[in-house]
Amino acid sequence: MSLETEIRQEHFHSEYQKAAINILVTGSWLYNQNATFLKQYDLTPEQFNVLRILRGSHPRPMMLLDITERMIDKNSNCTRLVEKLRQKGLVKREICETNRRQVDISITAKGLHVLKRIDGDQTNWIKMEKLSKAEALQLNKILDKLRG
Repeated sequence: MSLETEIRQEHFHSEYQKAAINILVTGSWLYNQNATFLKQYDLTPEQFNVLRILRGSHPRPMMLLDITERMIDKNSNCTRLVEKLRQKGLVKREICETNRRQVDISITAKGLHVLKRIDGDQTNWIKMEKLSKAEALQLNKILDKLRG
């Protein structure tokens, strides 16, 4: 569906404005696709992001600030997300032995298992197969250039 049809707007001030709005609309669409998919695992996209970050550092624990810096949405309340994941048994928090003011956060076996289940269900995740591998590569380069 064209952007014009999606948001019912026929004209834009420029192709740059249209591109920016298109990215925002598409980002929202992707977020909603992701949220709907993750609901079956009782996760939000932000919680999933924290779990993926912790899996990436596993078995080394991480500090809250390090997790926050790596999150997709920098405005997320990482403290609250970690606490929700701890309550679900997907992460653990421990006082650092060498620095009592530091809290180490790590993913649990249960958290790793949930991510493994999600990884196995990737075919039902975000539908990107409309793009060829070359188109996905080109899109990634364009988006990186835009942020660069």
